[in-house]
Parts: sequence; structure tokens; C-alpha cells
Amino acid sequence: MPRPRKPKTQRAATLADVGRAAGVSAMAASAVLNSVKTSSRISEETRQRILEAAAKLQYRPNAAARALLHRRMNTIGIAAILDENELNHYFLALFNGVLAGATHFEQNTTVFALHDWSNDTRRLDSVCDGRIDGLIMFAPTYDAAVAKTLPKHTPFVTIHANTPLEGTVNIESDEEAGANAMVEHLIAKGHRRIMHIAGPKGFVGADRRVAGYRKALRAHHIKFDPALLVHSQFIDFHGYRAMKTWLEENAGQPLPHAVFCANDGMAIGAMQALAESGLRVPEDVSVCGFDDTLASRASVPQLTTVRQPLVEMGRKAAEILLAQIGTLKDVQVPASPVVMPVEVVERASVGRCPAGDRVVPALARV
Repeated sequence: MPRPRKPKTQRAATLADVGRAAGVSAMAASAVLNSVKTSSRISEETRQRILEAAAKLQYRPNAAARALLHRRMNTIGIAAILDENELNHYFLALFNGVLAGATHFEQNTTVFALHDWSNDTRRLDSVCDGRIDGLIMFAPTYDAAVAKTLPKHTPFVTIHANTPLEGTVNIESDEEAGANAMVEHLIAKGHRRIMHIAGPKGFVGADRRVAGYRKALRAHHIKFDPALLVHSQFIDFHGYRAMKTWLEENAGQPLPHAVFCANDGMAIGAMQALAESGLRVPEDVSVCGFDDTLASRASVPQLTTVRQPLVEMGRKAAEILLAQIGTLKDVQVPASPVVMPVEVVERASVGRCPAGDRVVPALARV
């Protein structure tokens, strides 16, 4: 049986091919097609001949060669922790913003997925090997010692960095003010017994949200109850588990009027735990989050939350990074940190505080 013939592929035209077709050297062809300054004067007639030869041969510049020539890859990198088991809406919103900014300025983007900031930070040395012009890091949690080991030859921009990186612009939101405004909103609805499912202790963003929560309680002379502050992880399942565990351990005790969660994913997880315990949102318990991701608008009921301008933060990060690289000559690199405003977005998951005291149902013990 005869072997099937492999389809013929046409070799891409090179600068040497263009030069031969135009009757000039490859160097002259390169000077015209790559807009390179040369000591030799190239006449307009020769220039047109080179351009016509390139068009006829369907010549396409080699991106890698052009990058070496201009010492720019026209590519910015993104480093983030990705959980293979859960869609990260926070990451997607930031990525959307970076992508929009990069596309606007005709730049490519490459994503580098890390497992953990403490152990994978040294991997950034291999990432910053010339394949990218600069790197944006999403919510890095490296400590001060690890921060000193980061490559010095590559520009960085961070978003919600846990530890400031010397010489690097960090973009963040006014998290304490956002948490404070949300709890003020709950209090205005009549809620007094307000639970907070917070992020991990020692995380700057989590600590700021706790500070905003406690500040609002103090302003209205509501005594802080340590039993209503639960620390967890910024993941849907951990919000679910934190709420479920609290309900199981407090069966028969007063039910919170409202639950303020440190991000939208945790709030959606908390709503699931409440529903499994026979509690309705917001009729029995109001629930709210932080971020205003796509998940907050897709949940049932839709989630009241604190809006961080995540897409705009990503776009701003791309702009600042390109200014540091030198691609954007007319953009000034700002002082760090760049703090973005936040706002409360009211939706259906928060209602008026129900009349009468309620207790955690025994059904919660499963």
C-alpha cells in the first residue's frame, strides 16, 4: 500500500529572498522593511522596489528577530496563583483589564501560573529571561525576604501586593473604606448583630477589611463580638465551610442579622451553607461580599457587594508597566501605591433587619 504523500509546505520568504528579488542586499532590504537607520542612503526608487518585492513574496517580518533588533518583545507577563479546582473571578476581572490595556497599546500578554508565592517566587527568574518586557503580579503574598530575591533587570507592577516591593508601583483599592461603608450600609438597614467572614490573618487586604468592619461597629456603639469574626481563605468553598461550621457550633444561639464576607466567592459559599440549613437570604439573614465580580451578578439572589474597579486596575497596571518599560513616552510613572476608589453596590441579598430575635436552627448540626 503506497504511503500517503505529505502535503508540501511553502517556505516563508526571508530578507535574503526579498533582497535578491529587488536586486539589493539583505541588509538594504532589512533597513527598509524594519525601518532601521543605515549609513548608506537608499533611494526612493530602491525603497519602492524592495516594498514591491516584499509584497509579491508575501514577506512577513520575523517577530523574534525584530525583538532582538529593537530589544523589546512587545510582550508583558502576568503572574498569578491559579487554583485548578475553582474559577477565580477576581483573577479574570484583572486579566480582562490587563488584556484590554495591552491590546490598546498593541502589546501581547503571557500568563505564568504559579502554585504558591513563597516557593515559586524564584521561578520568576526563569520567567524574566528576555521573553517578556515586564511583569504584572496579581495579589503576591511573598514576604520581605523573598521580595529581595526578585529579578532586578525586569520592571514589575503589583496589584494588591501583601508586601511592598522596592521601586515597584503597587495598585490597590481603598479596602478599609469599602468595608466600613458596607457595614454602615448594613447598620442603616437595621442590622446590629453583624458577622464577618474575613480573609486569612496577616494578609493586608483581609486586615484592612476587618479594620473597616470594626470601625463601623465602634461608630454606632455596637460592641464587637469575637464570636462573630471568623477567618477563612478567599475561596468559595472556604466561605461555605466557615459558615457551615459556625452554624453547627452555634445551634440554638442567636442568629446573625447579616454576614459580611471578605470577597464575593466566600459570600456565595456562605449563602449555600445558609440555604442548606433552611435559612433564607435575605429574609432570615442578609449576606454581602466584596469585589463585585461576575459571580456577584450571577448568584441568586444577586449579591450586594463592595465594587473594586478590577478591570480598571488591570488596565492601569498595564499602562504603568509600559511607561516603566519605555513603550509609553508620554505617561508618567506614579508614586506607589496607587489607591483606587470603591463603592457599595446594593442588590437583593441584603434586606431590612427582620423583627424579633432568631436562633440558629438545630438542623444546622449535620
